[in-house]
Amino acid sequence: MDLSFTPEEEAFRDEVRAFFRAKLPARLSTLVREGKRLRKSDMEEWHAILNERGWLANHWPEQWGGPGWSVIQRFIFDNESALAHAPRVVPFGVNMLGPVLIKYGSEEQKKQWLPRILDGSDWWCQGYSEPGAGSDLAGLKTTAVRKGDVYVVNGQKTWTTLGQHADMIFCLVRTDATAKKQEGISFLLIDMKSPGIEVRPITLIDGEQEVNEVFFTDVEVPVANLVGEENMGWTYAKYLLTYERTNIAGVGFSIASFERLKEVAQMQKKGGRSLADDPLFAARMARVEIDLANMQTTNLRVLAAVAGGGAPGAESSMLKIKGTEIRQEITSLTRRAYGSYAAPYIPEALEAGWNGEDVGPEDAAMAAPSYFNNRKLSIFGGSNEIQKNIISKAILGL
Repeated sequence: MDLSFTPEEEAFRDEVRAFFRAKLPARLSTLVREGKRLRKSDMEEWHAILNERGWLANHWPEQWGGPGWSVIQRFIFDNESALAHAPRVVPFGVNMLGPVLIKYGSEEQKKQWLPRILDGSDWWCQGYSEPGAGSDLAGLKTTAVRKGDVYVVNGQKTWTTLGQHADMIFCLVRTDATAKKQEGISFLLIDMKSPGIEVRPITLIDGEQEVNEVFFTDVEVPVANLVGEENMGWTYAKYLLTYERTNIAGVGFSIASFERLKEVAQMQKKGGRSLADDPLFAARMARVEIDLANMQTTNLRVLAAVAGGGAPGAESSMLKIKGTEIRQEITSLTRRAYGSYAAPYIPEALEAGWNGEDVGPEDAAMAAPSYFNNRKLSIFGGSNEIQKNIISKAILGL
């Protein structure tokens, strides 16, 4: 594959860079570069800026508010966004639910929900995983029983990312308990303000409330909020997961993180010389750089697969595996590069506006929390072991 850009694509990259220089608030860029926590208002601010420019849902068709970009344009934008240290777009509405509605939703659902995703009226979260139904997602037990014009939902979801902020949740629910487990699942859109919904925070090792448990007790959901056909939700779930896995790979963010790692390795010393000159550390960095270059090519292949409305195939599983391994290795090397400076745990240093005394280099306090948090990457979105099974079946025919 030829990875060189045409003059038109280079001009587009210049346009994107100019946009980031003009419109990306320095405050947000600094927070991202330093690895600080973003508030809901920070994420909403960047969402609105992108939407105003028409660049928020850059993989949606123009009919529904997308910019009509080519695969290469989306690739360029994602990379430049990461290099500019722009906040990552919250993926649940734009990158996950949006494509499902565009492909499988009714015209009424598209007209109702897609504009609200774009303008930020609704903050969506994902109701997939359950206790006992994570990688084995088809084993989910949350039920939805139809009674007239509503479904009555009972059950529990877990690891619901940013669910504490959400107005809406798209959920996989069991609508036929007698069918094979993949065949009795439906895809529902549920208002988080409905009576009977309780959100309980799960506090992570760094003190962050990033994920939650969500409980449903006799929650009534209009039948009009069923996406597609009843008991066909597994088909829609698999379609959504290919987008989630591609997003988890985070190619652009790995590129930006690796550039930062190289700066840290040049700055830190070992035996009186730059850590970047240490043979063992340099060899690990070189391995990451090679893998990252190869992953860029795979990323383009996956993006090409969805051009024209298709869905990523097993390649998205390949991208998820390698992408998460690279991101984990970068955070591991960054923590190693800071050495003892990464050891102290200072919760306040993770928050915006902290003016306390730094222990070592300015952003060393973020190295260990980032490392530990990114251990999850190879587990959520379908564990990497599950992705290998998918590849072996879809590509190797095993």
